[in-house]
Amino acid sequence: MKLQKHSANPILKPEPTNAWEELVVCNPGVYRDGNTFYMLYRAAGNDDEHVIRFGLATSEDGVHFERQSNEPVLGPSDHGPDMGCVEDARIVKFDEYFYVTYAFRPFPPGQYWKFKHDQVLTQEHGALAPHFIKRNMANSALAMTKDFKSWIRLGRITDSNLDDRDVILFPEKVNGKFVMLHRPKEWVGENWGGHKYPAIWIRSSDDMLVWNEPSNLLLKGTPNSWEEKVGGSTPPLKTDKGWLVLYHGVETGGTGYYRVGALMLDLNDPTKIIGKTRHWIMEPEFDYEIDGYYKGCVFPTGNVIVDDTLYVYYGGADKYIGLATCNVNELIDFTLSQPF
Repeated sequence: MKLQKHSANPILKPEPTNAWEELVVCNPGVYRDGNTFYMLYRAAGNDDEHVIRFGLATSEDGVHFERQSNEPVLGPSDHGPDMGCVEDARIVKFDEYFYVTYAFRPFPPGQYWKFKHDQVLTQEHGALAPHFIKRNMANSALAMTKDFKSWIRLGRITDSNLDDRDVILFPEKVNGKFVMLHRPKEWVGENWGGHKYPAIWIRSSDDMLVWNEPSNLLLKGTPNSWEEKVGGSTPPLKTDKGWLVLYHGVETGGTGYYRVGALMLDLNDPTKIIGKTRHWIMEPEFDYEIDGYYKGCVFPTGNVIVDDTLYVYYGGADKYIGLATCNVNELIDFTLSQPF
């Protein structure tokens, strides 16, 4: 089974009249509230520092999105730990607030596609400076909003000495606790399950800002496959048969193509995988997924179910935004037919 890419792709492109988004729009968080689709997308201009911000677009049909402002709706803070960039939003809703997890850095990363793999710009602050500052590390934070325009920044929700991204909240409590997926890059090797490359972990908490309970290894990569390195992609979707989660897999230890797979997790114990696609369900195929700043990448960060259709929103080649769809019940049954 494969996701079907929309004929209108890419559904959002860089906007040459806005300097802050003239080079990149990608990796959108998307949430449907009522009849409106809200898209919080990653954007950057053609500056050497590569400052990354969020723009806002909305849609009534989930395909045709209109920008809501010529200015970013959320950007790096003036003096906080996220003063370098904000990127890769995932959106859930509790009560009347949208809660957005996002990755950040203390300084802009630079135009990373011009550097060696996994390298970013750094600044000198002395030998005793915190690890986070010395390495310009990516952490993850949480913010809340009612309208995607006025924000409350709640701060870091991962350890400062870990490159811990792909942090995604479940959209409701499970057994009275909040649940998070995350991908700490340093948790590899014999002390962390024996896997060679970053994996998906899951943890619970009584409070969305306090994640001090032990994490459980959820999914590690498969050597010499399309998914040697894995990470969570989209917020879990609750179904009658379990939690549906899309994840990304990367070949050659994280330097090759980004592709997409699906998991089904137990409704009452999401640390248990009850189904997993053996092969990818989406991969880079078209120019907007191959000819960009990461050459060969489909990276979902938003998903919505409308009637029986799953809408999957993804970044293409770190430059564009695409949409893929499928019948959600067919995907669920297909994933469950391949027990983990």
